[in-house]
Amino acid sequence: MTRYIFITGGVVSSLGKGLASAALGALLQARGYKVRLRKLDPYLNVDPGTMSPYQHGEVYVTDDGAETDLDLGHYERFTGVPARRGDNITTGRIYSTVIAKERRGDYLGATVQVIPHVTDQIKDFIRADTTDEDFILCEIGGTVGDIESTPFLEAIRQFGNEVGPENALFIHLTLLPYIPTAGELKTKPTQHSVKELLGMGIQANILLCRADRPIPENERKKIALFCNIRPERVIAALDVDSIYQVPISYHEEGFDTQVLEYFGLPTAGKPDLSRWTNIMERVRKPQGEVTIAVVGKYTSLLDSYKSLAEALTHGGIANNVKVKLDWIDSEIFEDDSAVQKLENVHGILVPGGFGSRGTEGKIRAAQFARERKVPYFGICFGMQMAVIESARNMAGIVDAGSTELGKPGNPVVGLMTEWMRGNMLEKRTEGTDLGGTMRLGTYPAKLVPGSKVAEVYGMTDITERHRHRYEVNVYYKERLEKCGMLFSGLSPDGELPEIVEIPDHPWFIGVQFHPELKSKPFDPHPLFTSFIKAAIEQSRLV
Repeated sequence: MTRYIFITGGVVSSLGKGLASAALGALLQARGYKVRLRKLDPYLNVDPGTMSPYQHGEVYVTDDGAETDLDLGHYERFTGVPARRGDNITTGRIYSTVIAKERRGDYLGATVQVIPHVTDQIKDFIRADTTDEDFILCEIGGTVGDIESTPFLEAIRQFGNEVGPENALFIHLTLLPYIPTAGELKTKPTQHSVKELLGMGIQANILLCRADRPIPENERKKIALFCNIRPERVIAALDVDSIYQVPISYHEEGFDTQVLEYFGLPTAGKPDLSRWTNIMERVRKPQGEVTIAVVGKYTSLLDSYKSLAEALTHGGIANNVKVKLDWIDSEIFEDDSAVQKLENVHGILVPGGFGSRGTEGKIRAAQFARERKVPYFGICFGMQMAVIESARNMAGIVDAGSTELGKPGNPVVGLMTEWMRGNMLEKRTEGTDLGGTMRLGTYPAKLVPGSKVAEVYGMTDITERHRHRYEVNVYYKERLEKCGMLFSGLSPDGELPEIVEIPDHPWFIGVQFHPELKSKPFDPHPLFTSFIKAAIEQSRLV
């Protein structure tokens, strides 16, 4: 029997519903249950693929090619359960489906309304594509009281009634702000948020209260009294020094115990949290420190690089070192003197991005790493900029560039017009819609035997997740390889360059895919593990 857990948020946004959902999923897993996590987003975009990183943060890509909310990255990193297209639902996607049905005449002449047609579609998505999971955890995006969240809240209210209270649990995440002048945590915002949720017909069964200090017993009882729940179901979600401490902290507060008790499931025994305690042991007691410069375009909003930052942390965990990240806006490198900022770093990483802003700065960062023998990791756009730099400065192709940025004399990087996805030929043109039309999802690659990446992976056949529209032109492969850049990974048909490296460099690798999307704290991606290991070696030379 599948049980459903709905996680809503109140008071303010960015309280960490995604992290709370992921941590609860990990706790239930640690007790032997099979879980699946989903995100219901209230915005009108069909998916976040066309949003600016400044608007939405990172776009997380699933194996099956869906562009989704970054919270799905938390879900995968904490549970190891691969997310799928059906695990992220938006208002835009719901309305697109409803309108398509109306145009086909599926509603048999009925007046199409939010209730029941939109809410029914939301409920269908919640149920869809499930198998034998014990728990389906559904996070509702936004904050209770937002007008755009209303259809989702109504849908989960109906859903709870349909499956019965024995199969549906509502968790509400709120904030208990501390007022220094009063010297106390204030419960009124939580009371109002629960009341707002109750006005939508949903009684919160468990409250998860964010706070920067322990919640006094009398305040816990006060919250329980006014919010109509038992005191032991007011759970403190205290600030911690690492997100990987959250499952441990929640268990200590009795969160998983209360969830199981609500469903009438056994609560005896303890979950196996050894993987999390082992991770925290390494996080808190590193045997060294390395500094990695991340030269990107969206460094003023670090959520744009959420998976990347976590993957670098995972590389540190694997090598038992602390990874200090130096976030640098690539635009500053358009000034020659700015490269001094890279003098004492132990590794340089240039991540993905779109558009012309800051590209010359990324090229200069790649040049600095190549010439100074500093470990370099180029991801997606970062690989393309490294190839352009090598084409200009190693192969003498001075007008090398990308058609994404203009009309260069030598388009070393160009728009992909067709590629194979399984047995299907995908085609694109410059006039194609931007949404959902990139090379998205998992694709295979073949590695050159004896190459650095083959050594790192320990195999020559790999699969990785992609999200890009432009590709290094394989036409330039021979010229670049004569100058010292090895195309060490290609698509199975040999047409699309996937990985480049410089063999006579300590560690210089560029990849067209996004390896950070598959890294987990308990299973670090081999490229990040190897990159941090190279940075450790570099730290001994600086």
